[in-house]
Amino acid sequence: MPTTVTVKGQVTLPKKVREAAGIRPGDRVEVRATAAGGIAIEKQGTKSNYKARLYEIAKRGVIRDITTDELMDMTRGEIDPLTGIRK
Repeated sequence: MPTTVTVKGQVTLPKKVREAAGIRPGDRVEVRATAAGGIAIEKQGTKSNYKARLYEIAKRGVIRDITTDELMDMTRGEIDPLTGIRK
């Protein structure tokens, strides 16, 4: 979806992109350059929430007797990592 950079360096994110990323008016976003020369725009805090869930799982120690699907459900927050109960 093409968009134009204004003389002030501003860019309007298309509505479909904002909706897909869950970005609403007033939200803060993080903008960074990628190694491939592109630009990544993320809703602020999204990465830290994911990172926090991973650390919760890591606190449990070595994970044994768990399937990849169960691990992915935990990282998505669909299963409580401490109790193993689906939310």
